[in-house]
Amino acid sequence: MYDVRTRKRALALIAQGRSLNSVSHETGISRAAIRSWQDRLEPLSPILPPPGPPSDPGAYAYLLGLYLGDGCTSTHPRGGYYLKIACCDAWPGLMELCREAIARVRPGVRVHLVRKQGCAMVTSYYPHWPDLFPQHGPGKKHERSIVLASWQQEIVDAHPWEFIRGLIHSDGCRVTNWTSRLVDGERKRYEYPRYFFTNVSEDIVRLFTDCLERVHVEWKRANNRNISIARKASVALMDAHVGPKC
Repeated sequence: MYDVRTRKRALALIAQGRSLNSVSHETGISRAAIRSWQDRLEPLSPILPPPGPPSDPGAYAYLLGLYLGDGCTSTHPRGGYYLKIACCDAWPGLMELCREAIARVRPGVRVHLVRKQGCAMVTSYYPHWPDLFPQHGPGKKHERSIVLASWQQEIVDAHPWEFIRGLIHSDGCRVTNWTSRLVDGERKRYEYPRYFFTNVSEDIVRLFTDCLERVHVEWKRANNRNISIARKASVALMDAHVGPKC
């Protein structure tokens, strides 16, 4: 009923991270037909050689921060891998920054938004994502060791602010606290900003705090999973290089 070109087009959309429902709606092809083709046609993506270094190390440092916070890689049924970064709908600017970073790290790959309730998965198919993110593995990140490869550490050392920015954009925030004081008998309100970073992986928290110390940002552990940055000079540094989410 459908020619090979039509089948390949539908499967190419699936390979981009699209759902069966959305591809069926766009093409008019039933979900059952598309599902049956997945097992019968050869993979659409050519076999590519392992990647060299990231094309843009600064963009990679930022993307690595996003990945360690809210990212994962998953296998495609017909080979290759998806890179997926979860972004809350409240931060549309972050979605665009994530898309740009992926495109700069590996030019030529396609990047798509897969909508979920309250968030979107910024998704990209590429056969060798685990080579670029060797922290890939089964289970949750906080239940396994997270250690940077030597080449990743070199990039982070060269681009510490981009790495910090990615971690804050994934698992951090900038908030404004306030207090009140009596001044000459009058109660006045004082506001002061601070940054928080929250992650249950001690390894990821350590990567974050090591990087903060490298750029002379003072931090304190608010509890076993929260890092606070409240010193005025350190907040000013964070504002200059990171800033609030958008």
